[in-house]
Amino acid sequence: MLNILWPIFIILSFVYALLTGKVNEVNNGIFESLSDAVELSLTFLGTICLWNGLMEIVKKTSLIDKMTGWLKPLINFLFPDLRRNESAKQEISMNMIANILGLGNAATPLGIKAMKTMQKENTKKDTLSNAMMMFIVINTASIQLIPTNVIAIRTSLNSQNPTSIIIPVWLATIVAAIVGVTVTKILIKKVK
Repeated sequence: MLNILWPIFIILSFVYALLTGKVNEVNNGIFESLSDAVELSLTFLGTICLWNGLMEIVKKTSLIDKMTGWLKPLINFLFPDLRRNESAKQEISMNMIANILGLGNAATPLGIKAMKTMQKENTKKDTLSNAMMMFIVINTASIQLIPTNVIAIRTSLNSQNPTSIIIPVWLATIVAAIVGVTVTKILIKKVK
């Protein structure tokens, strides 16, 4: 749908600019936006490199094993269908840890890997399993201790206090996770 809407908006903008004689303003806006996009990309690149590097260091220590151990009771509660699938639980744990640490870009490949592992056990290949639905809900809520992407965006836009959103992010994501998990658990029980 967005593949259709964006080109329409762009074409309408150029037509409007031609009709109102504001082509120079559109050109200036394009080049300013390109500059901002490059600056934002560089900010993101630095942030991603930092956190992915830290994640690689953490992987080589016992910290990941400890963190996944801490998550094990939660994983068993959220994903009772995966009790025997240690591989899927490990991948889900890694995804959740990456999200908690604010490493959304590192969490995405881990999440895709976890979904593929869960799909192997899924008896109905054209329908999401209960575990897959719960995993999507948890990833959508994405509880984060350090929302690095938002902080990077705020920093690139010269925010006076880019970290001031941390507590509101904690509150919003925790509430979203609790509501999402509760509703999903209720709906899963009703469908069974």
